[in-house]
Amino acid sequence: MTKKRPPLHPDAPLHFSDHPRPVTRRQFIRQGLLSGGAMVTGPALLSLFMHPEEAQALISDDPTLTGPAGADCTLAGGPSAMVPFICFDLAGGANLAASNVLVGQKSNVDGQMAFLNATGYSRMGLPANRLPDSTLTFVDSTLGLKFHSQSALLAGIKSKFTNPNSGFIDGAVIPARSDNDTGNNPHNPLYGIAAMGMTGQVSTLIGSQNSDSGGNSLAPTLFMNPSARPTKVSQPSDVTGLVDTGNLTAVMSQADAVSVMETAARISIDKTSSIKPYPNSVTDFAAKNKALQEMVNCGYVKAASIAETFGDITQINPSTDQFIVGGTNSIFTTAEYNGDAEFRKTASVMKMVVSNFAGAGCITMGGYDYHTGDRTTGDARDLRAGKCIGACLQYAALKGSKLMIYVYSDGSVFSDGSLDMNAVTNGGVTVPGGKGVWTGDSSTTACSFFLVYDPLTKSTKITPAKGAADQSHHQIGGFTAAGAVDTSSTPGAGNVNQLVQMVWLNYMALNTGLKNADNSPMTFDSFMANAGGHGLGDATSQDSLTAFKAAV
Repeated sequence: MTKKRPPLHPDAPLHFSDHPRPVTRRQFIRQGLLSGGAMVTGPALLSLFMHPEEAQALISDDPTLTGPAGADCTLAGGPSAMVPFICFDLAGGANLAASNVLVGQKSNVDGQMAFLNATGYSRMGLPANRLPDSTLTFVDSTLGLKFHSQSALLAGIKSKFTNPNSGFIDGAVIPARSDNDTGNNPHNPLYGIAAMGMTGQVSTLIGSQNSDSGGNSLAPTLFMNPSARPTKVSQPSDVTGLVDTGNLTAVMSQADAVSVMETAARISIDKTSSIKPYPNSVTDFAAKNKALQEMVNCGYVKAASIAETFGDITQINPSTDQFIVGGTNSIFTTAEYNGDAEFRKTASVMKMVVSNFAGAGCITMGGYDYHTGDRTTGDARDLRAGKCIGACLQYAALKGSKLMIYVYSDGSVFSDGSLDMNAVTNGGVTVPGGKGVWTGDSSTTACSFFLVYDPLTKSTKITPAKGAADQSHHQIGGFTAAGAVDTSSTPGAGNVNQLVQMVWLNYMALNTGLKNADNSPMTFDSFMANAGGHGLGDATSQDSLTAFKAAV
């Protein structure tokens, strides 16, 4: 008799005899040998040299610091009217379909309830005695989007998102294949979100890895912008470092510190404005010389703006936000917040995004290549990911903010039908045992999903794209009855680049009044025209790929 191995801790690394030893950063992350810290982004200084004509005037009470006579720069653009956006990158190939988010065949009624056969669900870890059915057995609709009632991900979400009835919450699942165990899938949508005009008061984007995408998976090259590349922050103190005013506010009042910095800015502007450009022996030298002056001047103006806007550093520090930790009804207890870096990372990102200090963010969680021959290892990691997702939703509810959350992974896993009877318990939350063990990788069982929260009611805000009576858009696309992605069901079902386009389409549908660079109304066609077009068809086809409309 084979000796039963104990389940792995959520932070334990994964070792497989059929996988090569990891040699890249992404391989270390997916096997849990390297974790991802929270990340934030800021504009690159060299972008001022490359595009000096794109500098804009800083919003300030002092006109001498703005416009052509002053420093032509920006720091805090003010809160955005667009829906805040956070994506979760579960590195390694997590199971999301059926055992977590319910999936079915493509249907014009409700694809989630167009059930697979028993063999199809067994491949996704659900034995015959745990199958969802038309009587809503094993179906949980708390979040609008239907989950399996024994989903570890759902259990984690509900443990933190404790007031889902306070506003509108719903979502959609997108069956779609992607390559297993690789960061080369262009899953990450952040640059496209920023290209639509999403911004923050401190940073445009934030992420959780020191990579071009800010996550484990790649970003499509269509809208990549070097000035918005994520910069790594691994703990809350690094978030506060984004607006560090140094020692000046420690030795004088905030108002006096702002006055000192503004005086320095005026002196800088006065001196640099008297510099005459070098004779134009080099092409565009005068413009680059002007860009250099702007870079110097903006450093002083931005320092003054930081002191004025964030002189009280506690307003941006997640560790001092009692909605997050330290209060009577905080999202995290002090013990779990201090004891788990994933919670501190999530708190840092959600604080920045929901408060609109950043426009959009990505949270990478490693170790989701969990086909370890048991079920408990994967369920424990799904439970923790669910807690992080639920924390973001709860924080949005407490702050009265809208929020879109998108969850994806590189590939997925399958079960051979053998069962693990062990339950998983963590932090007072229990996930029942008796479900299929994860046996190996399988891109054919993959999907991604998103949730949308609005603090206002469903009747006044977000509605299904085809009307309240039509719930078919809870699932966009479908699986075959035997449990494989139906790659003909949507343009993105077999093409990750077009899957990301579907995410952009759905995000754009939530935001009205978007404008192109020429101030004309932005449509999905005009937005994608800047990237050379798209593969989602005409307006009728796009409507069939859209879950919701009009959050803004």
